[in-house]
Formats: sequence, structure tokens, C-alpha cells
Amino acid sequence: MSEARVALVTGGASGIGAAVVTALSGRGFTVGCLDLNADGAENTIAVDVSDAEAVAEGVARLRAQLGPISAVVTCAGYYEMAPIAEISADAWRRMLRVHLGGLVNVARATLPDLIESRGSLVAVASELAVGGGEYDAHYAAAKGAIIGAVRSLAAEVADRGVRINCVAPGPTDTPLLAPDSPWRADDYLQTLPLRRLTLPPEVARCVEYLTCDATFSVGDVVNVNSGAVI
Repeated sequence: MSEARVALVTGGASGIGAAVVTALSGRGFTVGCLDLNADGAENTIAVDVSDAEAVAEGVARLRAQLGPISAVVTCAGYYEMAPIAEISADAWRRMLRVHLGGLVNVARATLPDLIESRGSLVAVASELAVGGGEYDAHYAAAKGAIIGAVRSLAAEVADRGVRINCVAPGPTDTPLLAPDSPWRADDYLQTLPLRRLTLPPEVARCVEYLTCDATFSVGDVVNVNSGAVI
């Protein structure tokens, strides 16, 4: 990576994304964000990552403001639970557009920079992509598709010096989990070896590691889940 390093984080306004912004800033990156909730935050552009044209425009604006991008982290997403019989066709499509489509749109817009800088992209998936979950079919499917895309894209661009990897967090203590979420219930937490939710800074440390230190990692999935999947 170049000396003047610029990172792009989607979903950087809150939760895991905000923790990633803090971690990468601490490693010397200037961080720009694409997020639905920009709210005037510095170097943050309001973008729906499922909109390929809007992503391309947002990436171009950040590149013009901050410089060429040498690291990308795709955190933008949302979570909902529903029995499969109650998941509408629109809900299936939206889940895939935001999670898988968001990754693909950002990768397409940033790969020229990453190839030039021999940089890194880290996608945020979920332990549900690995282990599945009751009432999580569309979310788990979308996150599983991210893992498949990451491994395929990693093979496609590794010979050009670009590292593509993935982190798969377990239930994490962010606003995406409502106070009454079953993932916060004590009877669930007691099934975890660590007996607690994953914390956003823990996920961010893994993202930081893959971005800055793991120069040998290509197409890897790092599970950060308090032992939910061992």
C-alpha cells in the first residue's frame, strides 16, 4: 500500500462499521464512508449500497476528496428474522441486493484502485452464513453468498496483488440487535463458550489484521463469534 493510505468503509456510521473506522484510523488510514445515514459526518457520503450507480458516484467523490483507495471494508447491511413462509419475494430480493449486491457494487467501483495499490478488501458476512439459524433463511443466504463471492473474487485478483478476505461475526452488540432479540436472551448466551455477545471492536480488530498485517491471507474467512461456531 502507498504511504498516504485511504480506506473506504461502507456502513461506517454505526455498529461494526464505526468500530472499523476507528481501528483503521488508528493505523494511519484516512477513512471515507458510504452510509445511508451520513448525517453530515466527515468524509461520509449518503449512499444506498444496493444502487450500483450511486456507489460508483460515491466512490468517485471520495477518491477525488481523499485520494486513491488502498483498503475497502464492506459493513453495510441490515438484519431481520422471519419464518421462511413469511419472507416475501421483495424481502428476499432486498436482502440480496443490500448484502451481496452491496459487496459486488463496491468491489467493481474500487478494484482499479486496489489493483494499482495492491490493496485489500474485507467483507463482513455472518456466522449464520456458516451455521444457519432458525428464521434467518434470507439473511443467512445473503451472507453465505458473500463468502462465495469473496472466495471467487480472491482467486480472480490475487495474481494482481489484491487480497480479498472476509470476517463472519456472530451476534454482535450493536443497534441491529433489538433489546428483545433472542440473540440477547440469557438462555442463548449461556450456550456460547464466552457466554456473551461479540463486541464491535473485536470484529474491527480482525478486519484491521486482515487489512494491515495478514499479507498471506487470500480468500480466508475469520470467524469472530464468541465460540458460536467452532
